[in-house]
Amino acid sequence: MSEAPAIILVVPQMGENIGAAARAMANFALADLRLVRPRDGWPNPDAVPMAAGATDILDRARVFRSTEDAVADLNYVIATTARQRGMIKPVLSSRAAAEDLAARAGQGQKTGILFGGERSGLGNDDVALADAVVTIPTNPGFTSINIAQAVLLLGYEWFVAAGGDVAPPELDDRSRPATKRELLGFMEHLEGALDEAGFLYPADKRPSMVRNLRNMWHRADLREQDVRTLRGIIVALTSYKSRGNKTDGETES
Repeated sequence: MSEAPAIILVVPQMGENIGAAARAMANFALADLRLVRPRDGWPNPDAVPMAAGATDILDRARVFRSTEDAVADLNYVIATTARQRGMIKPVLSSRAAAEDLAARAGQGQKTGILFGGERSGLGNDDVALADAVVTIPTNPGFTSINIAQAVLLLGYEWFVAAGGDVAPPELDDRSRPATKRELLGFMEHLEGALDEAGFLYPADKRPSMVRNLRNMWHRADLREQDVRTLRGIIVALTSYKSRGNKTDGETES
């Protein structure tokens, strides 16, 4: 995965929001948290509960006196804003911005995303430091987004753009996929039992019936454990029949 962008919170007010932003960062493999003049100082104990375990990000957070200082080592910066600023800058969707960041990081550039404080967002001087702006589509009647929510949304888009949306490993323990030999053995076992039960009849239709059954089992993507379980079911059913399958009221002589 490409080097993640720095997350820069400019004049954040509440420690709780900084903690929630750190939690969102941890969700999407973001680690570089930079704080510009946090209102209540730093460190802030109110951030810890909301970080929900992402305290390593809080511990490594760096505090800067100005936005200029916070972005000084970066090659490319995107600012988040919901307002028109009267500046000539590229305006990107959250997805396009994330793809741009990932591509630039892949070229060795250091990148960052600016987020404004809770009260009024980024100032014009902060936005002027950015190479592009990103606007998150929202309800026109209510455009305000919590700073931690904004970090979560941009973090998710970056994670996907950087290739982090690979499917997780299977959350079950169904062993390995069945081999063709195991699958064929099961199908022959089943077909033999169906022959005895008179299911594969008449004889001239048996080949097509067998093909249909086998195609069905191939589509099932069976695992080795599945095959063993199914063969056990066949044994149980055929054994039950061989014992006479006595109905209620019948007794052995």
